[in-house]
Amino acid sequence: MARELRRLLIPASQLAAAAGSSVLSLSSDHSRYLTRVLRYGPGARFAVVDGAGQLWEAELLDRQQARLLQPFDQPLLVHPAPRPRLVLAAAVVKRDFDLVVRMAVELGVDRLVPLLCERTAVLGLLRPERWHTIAAEAAEQCERLWLPAIEPPAPLSAVLNAAPEATRLWATTRQSTLPSLPVALAAHQGGEVWLACGPEGGWSAAEEQTAIEAGWQAVQLGPTILRSSTAAVAGLALLSSWRAEL
Repeated sequence: MARELRRLLIPASQLAAAAGSSVLSLSSDHSRYLTRVLRYGPGARFAVVDGAGQLWEAELLDRQQARLLQPFDQPLLVHPAPRPRLVLAAAVVKRDFDLVVRMAVELGVDRLVPLLCERTAVLGLLRPERWHTIAAEAAEQCERLWLPAIEPPAPLSAVLNAAPEATRLWATTRQSTLPSLPVALAAHQGGEVWLACGPEGGWSAAEEQTAIEAGWQAVQLGPTILRSSTAAVAGLALLSSWRAEL
């Protein structure tokens, strides 16, 4: 079964180059993974996904090349994009953000927007290129056919007015009268679902006020105070579970 094969995520543009001959050139990273990590030799079979819902079976020819076993325009599997789209707008956090990216992909996020907030405190340089690599690896590991979009880090002010037609949920704490995330989702009317999770130290009062004025609905994730990274993952897990039951 193709589902049981190890998967490689290869960009659609690279796959299109194999449309005529079905022979696919492998990058050095993919070659190393197949031949050194998996110890595959000529004739070994694996799956190729394009991150846009399509899967082919492939056969390794040598260290540099593989052959698609289905025509490029006739993939073995085609899955539609999941609906509704789930968007996580998560504050970049110290040390843990690589883990947030990986777990968000595993949980089914469709778009991840790293936020820079008033209380953002990041150690070292931001690593957007690393986040893309982590997302691709996580998509291969969890056998997703759709690769989520990982946006460049953006200031919160640039995101608050995005997607006004979406269901936009603002995770906050210390307000026991707020509806829980599952309760708020019961009122979903269609379209994307956004969840915003804040930085260490929480949202500032000004950020909270601006978000509510922009139409975000404040929700709580439970009675305890969660680490920023935990809140992002816990919130997305609730969203993923909710979507699976639609």
